[in-house]
Amino acid sequence: MSSRPWSLVARRGTTAHVAGRCPRFFLHVYRLVAQVPRGKVVTYGQVAALLGAPRAARAVGTALRYLPPALSRRVPWQRVINAAGGISLRGDLLRAEEQRWLLEEEGISFDRHGRVDLRTYRWPGPKRNKAVEWKTRL
Repeated sequence: MSSRPWSLVARRGTTAHVAGRCPRFFLHVYRLVAQVPRGKVVTYGQVAALLGAPRAARAVGTALRYLPPALSRRVPWQRVINAAGGISLRGDLLRAEEQRWLLEEEGISFDRHGRVDLRTYRWPGPKRNKAVEWKTRL
């Protein structure tokens, strides 16, 4: 039995194979986080709000915690931080150190308290397409 909240035995390692086994919200999280550019960060709450679920910041964290290995190279999980600009510690100090190292490799700097300046590095979100102009015939 897996320690994950759903069955995630992906033998082939394909996105489609993984997609059938994890919650739909998780897939939306992965798609949005995959759009965050190098050198920028987003907060858990920001991801939730962009997905239309502003009170689901913890669910975003859960989704990233259970990121399938098949998607781990395409979804930059390290670019999601807490609202204070810090790295959330959930009992796994090695992962927190890895996250900081990966962010520093991307050029993101931390202050002496271990926080990122969100005014400098926050990604505003995906660009929205201009509204489609409806053409009507009179």
